[in-house]
Amino acid sequence: MIPCGIAIEFPYGFDAQVRPRSGLSSKGLGVAFGTIDADYRGELLVTMWTFGGCAPYELRNGDRIAQLVIAPLAEAVSVEVAELTETARGDGGHGSTGR
Repeated sequence: MIPCGIAIEFPYGFDAQVRPRSGLSSKGLGVAFGTIDADYRGELLVTMWTFGGCAPYELRNGDRIAQLVIAPLAEAVSVEVAELTETARGDGGHGSTGR
């Protein structure tokens, strides 16, 4: 858990997401996706790790280690149904659209 030295406040009805930076990912440094709730008032922390077999990576104060995306939350209503509508993909899982 890497402390960022900042705290944020944003309105209810919004969502803040911590996301990895592609440049660090290509160097073998992973960042876990995370959600920050609107009522959280603590310091932002970023969960990081190195991929197995990669050299240790030294972070320095001021390094850009993650991205923060703030977006409005959509209101959705859940409805239980007996069957789902059909699509061309159906129940095809990971990689099924890249044929």
